[in-house]
Amino acid sequence: MNIQSRTKLVKETAYKLGFEFVGIAKAEKMEEESRNLEEWLKNGMHGNMQYMENHFEKRTDPTKLVEGAKSVITLLYNYFPDKQQEDPLAPRLAKYAYGKDYHFVIKDKLKAFLEVISTEIGEVGGRCFVDSAPVLERDWAKRSGLGWVGKNTLLIHPKRGSFFFLAELIIDLELELDGPIKDYCGRCTRCIEACPTEAISPKGYILDGSKCISYFTIELKESIPESYQDKFENWMFGCDICQDVCPWNRFSKKHNESEFEPHPDLLKMKKEDWEEITKDVFQKVFRKSAVKRTKFEGLKRNINFLKK
Repeated sequence: MNIQSRTKLVKETAYKLGFEFVGIAKAEKMEEESRNLEEWLKNGMHGNMQYMENHFEKRTDPTKLVEGAKSVITLLYNYFPDKQQEDPLAPRLAKYAYGKDYHFVIKDKLKAFLEVISTEIGEVGGRCFVDSAPVLERDWAKRSGLGWVGKNTLLIHPKRGSFFFLAELIIDLELELDGPIKDYCGRCTRCIEACPTEAISPKGYILDGSKCISYFTIELKESIPESYQDKFENWMFGCDICQDVCPWNRFSKKHNESEFEPHPDLLKMKKEDWEEITKDVFQKVFRKSAVKRTKFEGLKRNINFLKK
């Protein structure tokens, strides 16, 4: 099978598995991205996320993750819901966490992807990743032409916005490459102006993770600093502010993944229900959800912080 046929097979397989978009970049050390990451870490913008300092070489060089790597395949999987929480006063949950934990849903698809490639082409060495290993996902997506990294530091696709999960296959198979596209943020500064904790730098493109609402409500295990009181705009797990205000997300369309549908009770829960949530209700509503990462005690901490 020649390189064109292999590439066609890869892209057709991606679409059959439900991925909206797929792009391919050469597996090589990321020089500019390495410098940017080093500077970001040096400035302490990762807060208490010490794991970001680990495996630096692997984060910036895919050949350190997969021996003989030739191509990085990046895939976008839509998670934009058609319904949202009904009570406008209820503590808010980021849209990506409405349904089943995306790690499980997408990892299964990536394993199936590798099986198809190996069956059709022959033995292919590779690994699949979905936000679970030292991979600079947005940078690979940018190199693969799947969008540009916007001022809010998220990947933005020109036809469908940013409500996507990113996943990668790093393989030792040579494929036709896709090139990067233009940045279309222009003079827009809506995300910068809307961020209540000023986590996005004044000119954009740099996010201080240690100031991000998602960091405080998910990653931070200790008490949330009192200086951020009244700055969370009612977000109890994650935050969608910089996506919700982005003009490009007017092109978002509902996902087609049944696993991402929320528990029937989730969207109906009122402010009082959240404030009085029990461990049993937490386990029922978030049984297979990414919200379990923060644990019941963490979610209660976040809800109580919003009540102060």
